[in-house]
Amino acid sequence: MQPMLDILITIRDTFNHHIVFGIGILLVVGYYVGKLAEKVRLPAITGYIIAGVLLGDSMTGLIHAEMTDTLRNITDVALGIIAITIGSEFSAAKLRRLGPGILIITIVQLLFTFLVVSGVLLLFGMESYSAFLLGAIGSATAPAATVVIIQNLRARGDFVDTLYGVVALDDAGCVIIFAGVFALIGGMLGVGEGAGGFFLATLGHAAVEISLSVLLGLAEGVVMHILTFRITRPNALLIILLGLILLFTAIAISLHLSPLLANMVAGAVIINLSRRGNRIFQAIRPLTPPLYAAFFAIAGTELNLGLLGNWWILLLGSIYVISRGVGKYSGVWLGAQLAGTDRKTRDYLGFSMIPQAGVAIGLVLLIQASPLLAGAPPPVAASLARIVNIVLFAVMINELIGPPLSKMAIIKGAEL
Repeated sequence: MQPMLDILITIRDTFNHHIVFGIGILLVVGYYVGKLAEKVRLPAITGYIIAGVLLGDSMTGLIHAEMTDTLRNITDVALGIIAITIGSEFSAAKLRRLGPGILIITIVQLLFTFLVVSGVLLLFGMESYSAFLLGAIGSATAPAATVVIIQNLRARGDFVDTLYGVVALDDAGCVIIFAGVFALIGGMLGVGEGAGGFFLATLGHAAVEISLSVLLGLAEGVVMHILTFRITRPNALLIILLGLILLFTAIAISLHLSPLLANMVAGAVIINLSRRGNRIFQAIRPLTPPLYAAFFAIAGTELNLGLLGNWWILLLGSIYVISRGVGKYSGVWLGAQLAGTDRKTRDYLGFSMIPQAGVAIGLVLLIQASPLLAGAPPPVAASLARIVNIVLFAVMINELIGPPLSKMAIIKGAEL
């Protein structure tokens, strides 16, 4: 048995250093595990994520940590296309028909999730600064799974339009809440000389980042419109569109802006500038299946099963996952009630807000890199460092249970 294992390890170590090998095995294994997931009535996305877990460092190690870092370039491209797709749903006609309901639902569910998660963690004895930070992070929702499920099901109608709107606005709202809480925590702890002023400045930084991301998205949308207006051949259209998405996504990342927000705005600009805007999104569509499969498989490689061995992280992470789920669903239900939406939106939309990934991980990495952690007393630093593991555990759970819940909600609420 041992010689066979040694041979397999040698084969693995011979090929798994190359990104092309990584993409290839993720797509092949992801496809077949996705098919198995569909046979048991789970979304293919869940299969892609499980394939990533099987191939990642937590299991076989075929996709090791260094390759995962390189493969994140694929996720940037996929997120850019996902964001463009979300933005395309923001046509002026749809927004007029839906009214202010999207904004009301978004604000209510953001605040309600923050309050529920923070409150429950405080009841379980967590320090106030950690509870408030986790409450802010808990308000984030990952839109990628929802978008892919909608496209696979070919769902449509007001339920889908409202869902697109809420997930699009959610991340910007989450960043604002986190910046405010981060500023408050810095002032409370008084870490380092002038810490209060530094962390209060994060509010302004968040506002500037969002504003510049929107401006970049406006520029991207206008440039796309100008350069593609006279192009009629789908192949030529695809070349220029992919090039522009790559360029503007790289610009956003290099300037530390939000490529997700910038591409959402670009999609909204395109769909509102021209009646022929739909042809742009039709040209991109052939790229989406392999990109989305790779995106979710790569996400699976980043899930750390080792966290399951720490009972304290399991307990706090489970409390976070449950309280966040309750906050998201209840917040959407209350917001939909206040907005006067239909019963299906009120009853099912909240289930589509469970997935959580990129933004949440980005925020905990911000905590890790901040002077707040570096200059804190040892007990405070240990508590803040624990937040990272809690969120990573929660992301793992929410990425596995979120897509099936989202698929169920879309089937119940949308027109298929």
